[in-house]
Amino acid sequence: MTLIQLLYFVSAVEAGSFSAAAERLRLATPSVSEQIRRLERHVGTALFERGRVLQLTDAGRALLPQARATLRAAEEAERAVADVRGLKGGLANFGLFRNADYYLVGALVETFLREHPQVRLRLPGQNSAEVADAVRAGRLEAGLVVLPVDDESLTVASIMRDEVRYVSADPRRTGRPVPLERLARQNLILYDAAWAGLDPTRRQLAARMQTRGLTVVPHVEVERVEGALELVRRGLGDTIAASTVLRTRAPGLHSVSLQEPLYDEIAVIQRRGARLSAATAEFIRLARGHLHRLAEGNPYAHILGPNE
Repeated sequence: MTLIQLLYFVSAVEAGSFSAAAERLRLATPSVSEQIRRLERHVGTALFERGRVLQLTDAGRALLPQARATLRAAEEAERAVADVRGLKGGLANFGLFRNADYYLVGALVETFLREHPQVRLRLPGQNSAEVADAVRAGRLEAGLVVLPVDDESLTVASIMRDEVRYVSADPRRTGRPVPLERLARQNLILYDAAWAGLDPTRRQLAARMQTRGLTVVPHVEVERVEGALELVRRGLGDTIAASTVLRTRAPGLHSVSLQEPLYDEIAVIQRRGARLSAATAEFIRLARGHLHRLAEGNPYAHILGPNE
């Protein structure tokens, strides 16, 4: 049983004959007749009593309301897809790494909703490792993460690179680039306490330390970067943070590069082979443009092309 067969069946009932239905559908009468015969073979009984006047059998009368409901449902499905394709509805279900607020959330959401006010947004903010798990499992369509993440079954498209800098309330500690050996000796205040072993920035730092036979043992761990910066501001220790965060959240603090520069690489991930909704694809397009503009205005950030 196909939608075409149901459409021809309902059209014949409403038009009163196969020929009138064919004229309405702009088809040849034999085409309509053949599809209805196929429908009757499928259901195993006649749907019309053939004669001068086309009349429904009991089976035809039973099928008619179901056929009309099916055609209405198909039309509604097409409209739903068309609305989303035209961004007149739908949902952008997109994960964000935890510090994304400092990069794009406010301005990006404002732009998106101004251009597409009927689209709903769902933007959970988590550690990048958790965003990657949710995209891989299909709980999120796509996400913005800091690399590295486990990219099994994911596609990864880098957008920008942002320098991670050493931060202190004492300007004497930021007079020159900080070597790893000195970093290992400092009273460090690090964030992302719950995801310490999986957080991309801390993974990069730990890998570099390991090659030197060093380790980083934080003096204090907190969950959010603003908490770490507040403790640094009080002179309780030093931290590391991306330059974009520091531009908006570190008044009165001082920063310097590490001797071996460290970068947060920001990328869009999605499940390999999955097709994005129109709303999420549009959100990604706007996010990419916004991050590129941020990088252009930041001497410590760099736009990444598709092959970088």
